[in-house]
Amino acid sequence: MKRKSCLIETIDNFVVTEKNVRKNSVANLKMHRNTIWYHTLLGAEKSCLKEEKIKKIHYKFEDNREMVEEYNVDTQVLLRRAWKVKGKLGGEGKWEVEIGDPLPDMMVNTDSAEIIESKDQPIVSRRNTRINLEWRIRNLPYPIGTYSVEANSDEKCIIVRTTNKKYYKKLQIPELVRLNLPVEQANIQFTHSFHTLIITYKKPQQLLDMDKDWNEELKKVKPVKDIPNECKTQ
Repeated sequence: MKRKSCLIETIDNFVVTEKNVRKNSVANLKMHRNTIWYHTLLGAEKSCLKEEKIKKIHYKFEDNREMVEEYNVDTQVLLRRAWKVKGKLGGEGKWEVEIGDPLPDMMVNTDSAEIIESKDQPIVSRRNTRINLEWRIRNLPYPIGTYSVEANSDEKCIIVRTTNKKYYKKLQIPELVRLNLPVEQANIQFTHSFHTLIITYKKPQQLLDMDKDWNEELKKVKPVKDIPNECKTQ
């Protein structure tokens, strides 16, 4: 009888443990829904515009900030995210790009003296893929062994430096900050080709869950027929 009792107790403990694992797994999947960032997105006024293979979402938040995102219709990958920054004198303001290429109205005349003087300076651009966050730093001619790319947990960023002390840069990762996730060295990889340093950061599962969840949420935003003024700047 004692042996049978022990067996039943073991089975009961296994069932309880299995339930706890499932409960914790579900909680982890929904962790992003408890963040301020997720609730801010939910509470924003949203409009949608589709142009061929690009879906544009315009957000207007309660504090009057504005954000525009562009998604690939087929892959659902975020191609660009830009924030509208108010002008110093209270004017219309300009769009500041967080992810993707600069907006057309941000392109500067390449014939200007300022561009000629700085054309060889390192230029950082952000990319986003289904599984990685990516940075491309152009105009870095040094060999691959020159670069150090390290996670900085205290400042929640990636620090890039060269052994010849010719370059130093802190790469911010707002996606991790918004979800209160640590920056982990194991997720960082980098390569160098054609004077361009390419750094990738593997998206943690919580961020992948957030991407998937938010893509489903955006399906509720129906496209408009007329192009909003906010999207014409794109």
